[in-house]
Amino acid sequence: MAIPPGRYTLGPDDATLTVRTRKAGAASKAGHNLRIEVTEWRATLDVADDPARTAMELTADARSLKVREGTGGAKSLDDDDKANIEQTIDDEVLEGAAIQFRSRRVAPGPNGTLTIEGDLELAGATRPVAFELTSGDDRRLRGSARIKQTDWGIKPYSALFGTLKVVDEVDVEIEGTLPA
Repeated sequence: MAIPPGRYTLGPDDATLTVRTRKAGAASKAGHNLRIEVTEWRATLDVADDPARTAMELTADARSLKVREGTGGAKSLDDDDKANIEQTIDDEVLEGAAIQFRSRRVAPGPNGTLTIEGDLELAGATRPVAFELTSGDDRRLRGSARIKQTDWGIKPYSALFGTLKVVDEVDVEIEGTLPA
């Protein structure tokens, strides 16, 4: 379904913004693949009759990332483990820097898909990123992008002398319902 023209605002009340990480290294059996939810964010999607005037913006609080799930580790993550991971993200990975996305180009595709190209500011660096956003007849909205941390100057987290590390590429996903 094509998204009807209008201004749509999304946030944690009607959508989720998720970061998924994967583990690697010789000691990867000890680590976890993480599902991290951004709990403070806001996105606006301005859909115009003229696709060239359609735009998207998103801002997120880097300190609002919460570990929701860890799979594949030697033991389950408890609340203290999750809190320690969140603190590491705050102190060593993102350092509270702004997270912002602004589209430069939005192009309509088949079945209501929008191809969105823009600039992502992350950890003090701005780089281009592109992704597809789809909307179904049920007004559900979905999109995802794979982000390579080192492209933004972020050193992927590692432990145990580098034998356990987070894979450089992380997946960022948005899923929600368009407001009426």
